[in-house]
Amino acid sequence: MAGELDDVSGAELIDTVVARLTGEAPPREVRLDFRDLVRIDPLGLSALLMIHRHTSAARVALRLDNRPVVLDRILHQTNVLEHLTAAFTADGAREDPGDTAGPPAP
Repeated sequence: MAGELDDVSGAELIDTVVARLTGEAPPREVRLDFRDLVRIDPLGLSALLMIHRHTSAARVALRLDNRPVVLDRILHQTNVLEHLTAAFTADGAREDPGDTAGPPAP
């Protein structure tokens, strides 16, 4: 993910993830790299929540890699980081979220 995560780029990201989840060989996890993210607005956050809804329904872990401060800030302010990054064990149970990148929570 590069640039801004807003309504337009968020919709494109949702479509990409859903296509991958419904493809012939669905992944065990979805990793989104935010190294080049410069801005996220509320609709971008909504897109991440929708992606989480799709990955959870597919029993696929969602990883938010290389989170910049701007993303961590909104995830912590809205208290959704752990919700978005909770993973699934082999038996389909939820496990503790893995923090794959970014600074520790304040």
